[in-house]
Amino acid sequence: MKKHAFSTRIWHWINAISLIILFMSGLNISNAHRYLYWGDYGFDKADAWLSVIRFPNWATIPGSYNLAEARDWHTIFAWPFALALLFMWIAMLMNRHFKRDLTTTRAEWKPNAVWKDIVSHAKLNFDHDPANGKYNFLQKFSYGFVLGIMLPLMIFSGLAISPGFEPAAPWMVDILGGRQSARSIHFIIAFGLLAFFVVHIALVLMTGPIKQLKDMITGGKA
Repeated sequence: MKKHAFSTRIWHWINAISLIILFMSGLNISNAHRYLYWGDYGFDKADAWLSVIRFPNWATIPGSYNLAEARDWHTIFAWPFALALLFMWIAMLMNRHFKRDLTTTRAEWKPNAVWKDIVSHAKLNFDHDPANGKYNFLQKFSYGFVLGIMLPLMIFSGLAISPGFEPAAPWMVDILGGRQSARSIHFIIAFGLLAFFVVHIALVLMTGPIKQLKDMITGGKA
């Protein structure tokens, strides 16, 4: 058996490329109005709950301020991002990857077990009971939170702030607390995913990056 299923590997690389382009084009879009609000409306910077920095050109797509082009990049790569996530969830449920490797047990949620896992991670010790799957508790929790909450919420909040989509599903805007609330949520989740990405890359670098990359391309050995 492979360590990583073919469906997982395909999703991983499509998701990685899509998220990088979506994030960088999103920074260009943010430069158009660097203030975030809660509720349905927000125009005056005095009413903003957060004033965002102006992101440098090297961090944006395109590499200079161009709102129209940035929106085109964002829209184009939102499709593979959303469809790949749907594909991944279908694959995980069908091949039992979710149940086998990502679901947690009641014992893993006990405070002493959680603390033990945190201490082990702090010591860069990632060993765990193989009977609980190929991931330890913190890995299962973080992967489950990203796959089940952050990425779907990124899609739904993005749809809610899309002018062309809002008239078709106003209920989605209402659920998220208004169009400006959806925009703030979209921004918060984006930087939450950036934090996850940084930690993920750091852990890969500390646990054999060449082998990790090779396994995510070829599948590796279970």
